[in-house]
Amino acid sequence: MKTTYREAVRAALREALQRDDRVFLMGEDVGRYGGSFAVSLGLLEEFGPERIRDTPLSESGFVGAGIGAALGGMRPVVEIMTVNFSLLALDQIINNAATLLHMSGGQFNVPLVVRMTTGAGRQLGAQHSHSLEGWYAHIPGLRILAPATLEDARGMLWTALEDPDPVLIFEHGSLYNVAGELPDGAGPVNIGKAAVRRPGTAVTLITYGGTLPAVLDAADQLALEGTDAEVIDLRTLRPLDEVTILGSVEKTHRAVVVDEGWRSGSLSAEISARIGEHAFYALDAPVERVCTVEAPVPYAKHLEVAALPSVDRIAAAVRKVVGTHG
Repeated sequence: MKTTYREAVRAALREALQRDDRVFLMGEDVGRYGGSFAVSLGLLEEFGPERIRDTPLSESGFVGAGIGAALGGMRPVVEIMTVNFSLLALDQIINNAATLLHMSGGQFNVPLVVRMTTGAGRQLGAQHSHSLEGWYAHIPGLRILAPATLEDARGMLWTALEDPDPVLIFEHGSLYNVAGELPDGAGPVNIGKAAVRRPGTAVTLITYGGTLPAVLDAADQLALEGTDAEVIDLRTLRPLDEVTILGSVEKTHRAVVVDEGWRSGSLSAEISARIGEHAFYALDAPVERVCTVEAPVPYAKHLEVAALPSVDRIAAAVRKVVGTHG
């Protein structure tokens, strides 16, 4: 079946609403407007305003309402327009959703799913181009997902809704228009395991979400030069699948981590540290990182392109790692 990433997410929402009466969608412009990225287009007409609920412009308010609904036995899917706006709901997400199970002595789960768009590359300026999923991956009590493929866009939501604890799903804005084939029977996917998107033997490329296409393109380019790169799609950023990461590094003996977040204090730093802690003696070269330049993301197209991880920057990092060994 030919589809797009956007349509795959919509199909996942439709299936969830059909299968479980406790599921409802709430957020800014998700109803009559069809969602800021057209993901929920048509769902209001199909399921009505009780289950497709437009909210006021108050992220703290409607995320808090979602937490209350989850505590009351519902299965809310809360859409925050972009990760930038999620900063207005940090108190609800971090101090309430992530901690209530612990602070109640295991009495109260919060089966809440929060979806939001993340990432740059679309000339939206510094205030709308953040990649902050690494911040949320720092927080115990949350599960962090980053679907990069049509299959994961289609299948992660249902698995997330079955989780008794809060799950945040980060959908990269550059992926919504990506088209491809999706099996007719596509359904829930395993959100606990990273995926090897391209097997290889010379170097491990570790990434997630919106940077996966650039990493795969770089791997194809490097293959023409005789460097066989393995590409790992993390898929779940918390908890990290260390087994897949370390197993690949122990095979290839080199690693490059590609992360659209800023380098300092980033998810790439955490992954590099874990490789150093658990696979140090397997490495034939230091771990390299390709991240966004440490500045607010520029609006000008040529500057934005220069700031973000690119095929050329990824390939250059791999050549450095392979060349370091000789």
